[in-house]
Amino acid sequence: MNRSRQDWNVVVSVSGDCYKRARKLLRSFGAVEHTDYYNVLTLAVTDVPGFLETLRQAVEQEPELRDCIARAIPATHHFLFQSAEEFETQAKAVAAQFAPQLTGKSFYVRMHRRGFRNRLASPREERLLDEFLLDALEHAGAPGSIRFTDPDAVIAVETVGPWAGLSLWKREDLRRYPFVRVD
Repeated sequence: MNRSRQDWNVVVSVSGDCYKRARKLLRSFGAVEHTDYYNVLTLAVTDVPGFLETLRQAVEQEPELRDCIARAIPATHHFLFQSAEEFETQAKAVAAQFAPQLTGKSFYVRMHRRGFRNRLASPREERLLDEFLLDALEHAGAPGSIRFTDPDAVIAVETVGPWAGLSLWKREDLRRYPFVRVD
């Protein structure tokens, strides 16, 4: 990736041979960048809700776009990290900000890691953040629960090299935006 700083707020995974088509479509939303990872693009949009709605409408009008754009995940919180320990510290700080929205709710954390192979393990980081949030909710007196089938919310963690982006998706959001595939 050519960027010296993180200026993306959406990670897009493209299916098969749709790379050029997806890149052209995404340019209408903001700055699109190639990454060092196969069929992964980053996008900087100024209006995330507008992006989600416009892409939803485009997918409804051209259903084949759903097969072209495998996943498009906006991130509301970003940070740079250089080690697993730094990732975990910063990811917990961001996850703590989501805790008020998870009080008494079912949820889970899903991570899609690109880079840091053999230094970050997605299942381990997911469990770590799940447990951190469960503890935080328990201490707040509003326990939550981990549920993988139809949870109230999912926290998406996307990494692209040394950059991480996190976002919280409620059940309604996931139904409304079929291209936000957290799994």
